[in-house]
Amino acid sequence: MFLQGIANFIDDLMGGFQLLGLAMLVGGIVWALGVLRVGASASTAPIATLTLAASVLRWGALLLAGAQAIKIVTKGLVLAAALGALPLADYASTVQFEAGSLRLLLALAAAATAGWIAAAPQSLWRWSVGGALAAAVVVSGGWLVHAVGRFEARTLLMQLTVLHQLAAAVWVGGVLQLLALWRAGRHDATLHAFWPEAVARFSAVGGVSVAVLVASGVALATDYVGSWAGLFGTGYGSLVAAKVALLALTLGFAALNLAAGRAWRRHRGGKAATPPPASPATLPPLMARVPCYIEAETFLLVAVLFVAASLSSLPPAVDIPQMSATLHEVAAMFAPKLPSLVTPSHANLLAGEADRLAIVGRVASQAATAWSDYNHNVAGVFLVGMGAVALLSYLPRMAWAGYWPLGFVMLGVFLFFRADAETWPLGPLGFWASTFSNGEVLQHRLATLLCFALGLVEWRIRRQGLQRDNDPRYAFAVLCALGGLLLVTHAHTPFELKTDYLIQSTHLVMGLLATLMAVGRWLELRLADGHSGGWSRAAGLLSVSAMLCIGMVLVFYKEPLV
Repeated sequence: MFLQGIANFIDDLMGGFQLLGLAMLVGGIVWALGVLRVGASASTAPIATLTLAASVLRWGALLLAGAQAIKIVTKGLVLAAALGALPLADYASTVQFEAGSLRLLLALAAAATAGWIAAAPQSLWRWSVGGALAAAVVVSGGWLVHAVGRFEARTLLMQLTVLHQLAAAVWVGGVLQLLALWRAGRHDATLHAFWPEAVARFSAVGGVSVAVLVASGVALATDYVGSWAGLFGTGYGSLVAAKVALLALTLGFAALNLAAGRAWRRHRGGKAATPPPASPATLPPLMARVPCYIEAETFLLVAVLFVAASLSSLPPAVDIPQMSATLHEVAAMFAPKLPSLVTPSHANLLAGEADRLAIVGRVASQAATAWSDYNHNVAGVFLVGMGAVALLSYLPRMAWAGYWPLGFVMLGVFLFFRADAETWPLGPLGFWASTFSNGEVLQHRLATLLCFALGLVEWRIRRQGLQRDNDPRYAFAVLCALGGLLLVTHAHTPFELKTDYLIQSTHLVMGLLATLMAVGRWLELRLADGHSGGWSRAAGLLSVSAMLCIGMVLVFYKEPLV
């Protein structure tokens, strides 16, 4: 049966992909009109940049359409499972279905229009038609947000949400266009020459979008969160705080890119003519590192989008003041404690599973609590040990410490047997049945696979080096980013109970730290390719330190008793 838990998980993932597709679509239009200046006499952008922008726009529209279609089907399957049959006429009359179907059709139309634009990329008329469709897609999303269910200031909140999504799409979409232009420029001298000019031009567009994003975000958070208790004591509020933290870090990289763009302008003497050929020898030192910063910015912005998507599945903090946790209760989840290194028996655990999984009158048995504490604490011991050895690997004559990634393999074996004791191989529930009928179990299985992949791939890269050009040197960073997304979207129940939030608060912090691991490792490898050895080493230490912090959160983890 397609249960609510796995449906929520898929819904959150598709929500993130929706926002990513929206950014590629809307950002592509603004990029063409505001940065490439299609149709303007002072454009100076090569035709290839317009073709590339149309291609990114098309893929974004298809991604948005696909994610929206999956969300519509998923909600229908959940409804059918709950009622025994799908009341299609009633489902089709809901706002979610109507607005979602409209957005799906508009996205498909935008994808077709992108192909039409690519046939004549210098046509301002064609880009304008694409812009009109993109605007319609953005507006249609106004009926798919929290504001639709409000009784007060509904229209204003819908407009603010649309404005917020528009500003985010322009910023994220522009960054993705910059990234695509840089990658294409490695094989095209014309695109490579124009890339620094694109960075400088996008600075102004990005600055305006960030200002609108922050202003609208503050207004929405004030209404939906309502208080400091709501910000730190509810799942909705904590995700808002996570967005703020990620945005602050992202703005740091954006500031570096802005400085690089200004340096490039000074380097050119402020001329607006066709830019001279760009090469590492002629670029300012900061500009030479901008591609790495943009890649790191992309990691962070994608994480922001998935955090934002997760917000849609949680009730606003202002609606559940009686369920908010206090700051003291949240802090207690991270306070130093002695780890639990003694496990209860499997039989005692299964004896209390019915009460733990109940929706009404749910009570976790002592064995279940002890089992969970043991799992988290031992996993923390693994990560703290790996983090300590990884720090030693940066010291001279410590080559043996390069074996630390194999700790992930051992952690994966531990999680395989312990993460879900009521399922195969220890419990009575079958492997496939439990994996695809429970969102929490599915996420645990994926986490186990990530551990194995992290350990084997990173050990091979660190110990054996790169043997071929296609060796997966960046796999560790990518897998860490995926692990962070899993932790951010991790949910224990579809309800916003205080105990669930306290547990999720630890997963959210670990998800943010996993994102830092990804960014740090990526920058460590990318900056090592140039003349930034000191920055590369600092990024590597940041990545390892984030892993050590995740281990400490797990070592101190205790199931809440509230």
